[in-house]
Amino acid sequence: MSKVLGELLGLLKLELLDDNLFLGQSQDLGFHSVFGGQVIGQALSAAKQTLTDDRQLHSFHSYFLRPGDAKKPITYLVEVTRDGRSFSTRRVQAMQNGKTIFNLMASFQIEEQGFEHQDQMPDVAGPDGLMSMFDLQLQHKDKIPESMHDTIFAERPIEFRPVKEYDWLDPQKSEARNQVWMRAKGTMPDDLSINKYVLGYASDYNFLPTAVHPHGKSIWSRDFQIATIDHAMWFHRPFSFNDWLLYDIDSPSASSGRGLVRGKIFNRAGELVASTVQEGVIRQY
Repeated sequence: MSKVLGELLGLLKLELLDDNLFLGQSQDLGFHSVFGGQVIGQALSAAKQTLTDDRQLHSFHSYFLRPGDAKKPITYLVEVTRDGRSFSTRRVQAMQNGKTIFNLMASFQIEEQGFEHQDQMPDVAGPDGLMSMFDLQLQHKDKIPESMHDTIFAERPIEFRPVKEYDWLDPQKSEARNQVWMRAKGTMPDDLSINKYVLGYASDYNFLPTAVHPHGKSIWSRDFQIATIDHAMWFHRPFSFNDWLLYDIDSPSASSGRGLVRGKIFNRAGELVASTVQEGVIRQY
């Protein structure tokens, strides 16, 4: 297991403070604010700790209310809202400095059999032979301010290989679609719950910026703000993050200072394993 993946899995192991009350440490990725995927993963981990092993996460809906401080731990309060015969729901509040920074509602289900259908996986180049996001950024190292090198070129626990190359330093208008292969950088545990937490973490990467592709903007554009408002995810089928997953993203709309993005996540066998939706602020000043 790589060091950075081990650190991420360590962040998902929360400290029990009291009944349904947990403490998670924060990871500073160089942006001062906590990465949204970290809060998602930790909130899901907290919720699952109040459930029996036979109930697996199948969906969550969340809102980012305030920026989190990456230098401070986060407290997670889990409310047991319902335990039915097939489904259980949990509400999680993430708090720092006495204020709620994030809310999440998650639903868990016992294993059941039922009807089967899914969208077709898009026909794209496979991950073998594609350059990693890191290597693509490294090609432009001389154009990136040295003060940002530690942040941009820090090792990540997830490897990303984009199908569509997009120059974030000199963005050109293009289709509101982005496809990225991704997998954990190291060996993941066999535990499906942990794979879901880490996929939830990874699903916040490369997502909302797809909404600005048609406008020739990027997260590095001047006088520009981009920030997540909400994030929802559904898990359809078992998977392992030890192998490549294709994140197929599109943005159907941008208006009123907001952008909407949707994602489908397929394994290499073409099975749809998860779906995502996110809306966020995209403002030009």
